[in-house]
Amino acid sequence: MQILQLDVQGMPQEWITPEDAACYYATDSVAWTVGDVCTTLHGGTNAITGLQSTIDVHPILATSGASRVNLFDAVPVLTNLKLFRRDRMTCAYCGGMFDDRHLTREHIVPTSLGGPDEWVNVVSACRGCNGRKADRTPEQARMPLLFAPYAPSVFEGFLLAGRNIRGDVHDWLASRVGRGSRWAS
Repeated sequence: MQILQLDVQGMPQEWITPEDAACYYATDSVAWTVGDVCTTLHGGTNAITGLQSTIDVHPILATSGASRVNLFDAVPVLTNLKLFRRDRMTCAYCGGMFDDRHLTREHIVPTSLGGPDEWVNVVSACRGCNGRKADRTPEQARMPLLFAPYAPSVFEGFLLAGRNIRGDVHDWLASRVGRGSRWAS
């Protein structure tokens, strides 16, 4: 299970474990939470009262203190899995849907022609389309893009990076992505 840690202003910081979240609760560093309790952690037994300690953990928690991620400076790290998820596992040239084993990172302007390895210059492509386009631009290969690439926001980056995201956490993040995002509702 992943817990989404935010800064006090609501900016996503990282995915943490429930045990990591417990440290924030135990040090009174949780400023606010979102969602119903998703797990309860059990600690030791008090020698005087005989009661076992528990900490209720929420799926989203904001911690007090300084933010580590700046909304305006942060661009999610580009990985193939995040790219394929951004493009909804769809080839940008033929429109076919594939699993990640049959997709490749395709540079719109090939790196051999000076194209950067950045979000706005890459799309998901099936192996067949990538081979057919080869070391050419889409115009040179006469293979127009079916959709435009873009750099995901911080919120979208957390959606792309998360695994087994709870529905309420997914909805919370998705409600904060821009209208142009493929994750926008």
